[in-house]
Amino acid sequence: MEYNLADLFESVVDVVPGREALVYVDHPGTGAERRLTYADLDGAANRIGHHLIDSGLRPGEHLGLHLYNGVEYLQTLLGCLKARIVPVNVNYRYVEEELVYLYRDADLTALVFDAEFTDRVAAAAARAERLRHLIRVGRPGHPTRWAPAQAGGRPVPDCTEFTDAEAAGSPERGFGPRSADDQFIIYTGGTTGMPKGVMWRQEDLFFAGLGGGAPTGDPVRRPQELAERAAAGGEGITFFPTPPLMHGTSTLTTFVGLNYGQRVVLHRKYVPEEVLRTIERERVTSVSLVGDAMLRPLIDALNGPLKGTDLSSVFSISSSGAIMSETVRDQLASLAPHAIVLNNFGSSESGFNGTATDDSGHANGFRLRVNSRTQVVDPITREPVPPGVPGRIAQRGHVPLGYYNDPKKTAETFFRKGRERWVLLGDMATVDEEGVVTVLGRGSQCINTGGEKVYPEEVEQVLKAHPDVYDALVAGVPDTTWGNHVAAVVQLRDGAQPLDLEAVRAHCRSSLAGYKIPRQLVLATEIQRSPSGKADYRWARALAAGDGSPRRSDPGRRGQPPGGTQGQRP
Repeated sequence: MEYNLADLFESVVDVVPGREALVYVDHPGTGAERRLTYADLDGAANRIGHHLIDSGLRPGEHLGLHLYNGVEYLQTLLGCLKARIVPVNVNYRYVEEELVYLYRDADLTALVFDAEFTDRVAAAAARAERLRHLIRVGRPGHPTRWAPAQAGGRPVPDCTEFTDAEAAGSPERGFGPRSADDQFIIYTGGTTGMPKGVMWRQEDLFFAGLGGGAPTGDPVRRPQELAERAAAGGEGITFFPTPPLMHGTSTLTTFVGLNYGQRVVLHRKYVPEEVLRTIERERVTSVSLVGDAMLRPLIDALNGPLKGTDLSSVFSISSSGAIMSETVRDQLASLAPHAIVLNNFGSSESGFNGTATDDSGHANGFRLRVNSRTQVVDPITREPVPPGVPGRIAQRGHVPLGYYNDPKKTAETFFRKGRERWVLLGDMATVDEEGVVTVLGRGSQCINTGGEKVYPEEVEQVLKAHPDVYDALVAGVPDTTWGNHVAAVVQLRDGAQPLDLEAVRAHCRSSLAGYKIPRQLVLATEIQRSPSGKADYRWARALAAGDGSPRRSDPGRRGQPPGGTQGQRP
């Protein structure tokens, strides 16, 4: 037995077959739910795995998961791993051109998609030459054979209904041997450029992304130990990953729960009020979210219509994939005083890197205690930087193989030092004498204004500490004098009085150097983010620059506050 995710899952199933593995709520509030034991989930995954093999898919070929959260998502993901077919996540918000790019870039040969996306899939599939097998979840009333999306497009393959695929496959295992080298691809990005497919060996993903079977303790030392721990641990832990499974952080959290032999709860979509009701009803112990965009509505519900919800079962509330602001962290801690609030840091390219310190916030910066495999290095020499000197965060050991279909970006990001493999992340940071890392921000989003560097994340932390600010993004806008100036796109709290630029600048002066203070303000009705809460900087930059946005003001000279414009999101 090797560190293969399907082998490890089956080993847990064999020791706790009757234990509840999954609780899925289809439409929160309606009571529609499904409950599967570990044996049920194993059999369901076997059926899809066998159907894929019987349909001509072969080990190493790629299957896209273009789905909302659901039993079918997890069932197909496990079925792929069992059959040694490589699963690829697809962002369900993508439109036709983005889908065509991803389908082609990932070399998808099969796709499982939600019926809601039928039209988009039909249009994109006609332009994806390798795609030959489609499986649809749900029946929207569309025909199962579609016309080409455009003139010259190839005929779209026949579509198999998921229920038919499931019924055709055997519920038994009977798969061939697997390997720790079997791949798992996580597509990431799309807000600052086209998405990239991160290629993981499953053994590396198990240790870097899943903590080696014990994210908060000692990793297992042999594969068989995972099942032994699951059997010995008993029941009582319920994991609730609330973001979409199409994002790596939610899928990995789900696997953490299955590795423990515990229960996982999933909702089809994120509805804060229903999340709270489910936490109370199912006695959830561990909740994962992504940043302020998901946490603020949860806090609003706890302070409003869901005030008094019983959260006593919750042991931990974690955020990863986007920084949780100090204001939100403090509010959450007061509403759930028995829970540990964790502000985690990681990425699709590195897995888990570390957790924010208690004093992390707008005054001290985003400070992390990182694991032993993480360093801050010079991006040129790739040697560790001295304390206080900016560098880039890097991780060694269990790291991905590279980016799929992108040798140039792979060469820029992944490297070897001696016998170890390393990944160079896009995050700039410093390290102090005690090894605590302060994250400055993404280098790709860094704003160069008059030769000074401004990291949006630092300014956003300060803006979010303002009592009237609900959410904020910061972007650089072209400036004829300074190259770029700092622009803040702000969403106010309900009922808050409109802010003007001078009030925002006054709030920032005690925490930020003068060149970091926003010189333009745009008030938006809503900050645009991905379904998992990640920032859309392209949108913020275009809005602030006036590309289809409200008019904007002349930012004026440095040190002289311009008459910034408040606008509305187009």
